[in-house]
Amino acid sequence: MIEKIIQNCTGSSDDYITGFADMEGLIAGSSLRYGIVIGRQLDNRIVDAIAGGPTLEYLNHYRAMNSELSALIHNIGNQISGMGYTCRIIEPTINDSDITDKYYNTTLRTPVSHKMIATRAGLGWIGKTDLFISKRFGPRLRLVSLLTDYPLPVSGSPVEKSRCGNCDKCVVSCPAGAATGSLWDIHTDRDYFFNPHKCRDKCRELAKTILNSDLSVCGICVSVCPVGKLN
Repeated sequence: MIEKIIQNCTGSSDDYITGFADMEGLIAGSSLRYGIVIGRQLDNRIVDAIAGGPTLEYLNHYRAMNSELSALIHNIGNQISGMGYTCRIIEPTINDSDITDKYYNTTLRTPVSHKMIATRAGLGWIGKTDLFISKRFGPRLRLVSLLTDYPLPVSGSPVEKSRCGNCDKCVVSCPAGAATGSLWDIHTDRDYFFNPHKCRDKCRELAKTILNSDLSVCGICVSVCPVGKLN
């Protein structure tokens, strides 16, 4: 049933990946055991054009993808809710203007991340600049997810450690110097291998300088990652 709902909502497009994860015991205070995560491939031509920083085309693409994914996950959530189950939507992104929680402002963490659901669903791993690296598209995608008590068919074995190996293209290309080069695994805290504050500050600087925008957006590490890169 759930596979059919998602297939109808995505139109069976090859631009999407979907995973189902068992999140039992991983989210404090949540009784919703299962997670759905959906990834939508970014346009390779637009991502390839990011060299010294974000382009206006990338910014507009980023916004459009977030809007599309938000509508998609709400559609899926409404259909699951209509069957008598509970859903909690995790929006594709958090805008700076929406940040009011003191905990998030201090740590740049959210209670539930798309990346956590995606790794538990077996879709990929976390890279050295804290990107989600999908097996199919690399980091060239946007994610959206939801939690539910609908009994999902878990899609794959959780990925529990990095598969980046010795590659350090994102580390040396990061204009913020935000990554230490260390590898992620489920026992390694993000702050050990990546400084999100440096990343956010540089993203704001680049967006303001290049795009005259107040958003936090860059994309260089997405562009240089060899996983999912076509050329």
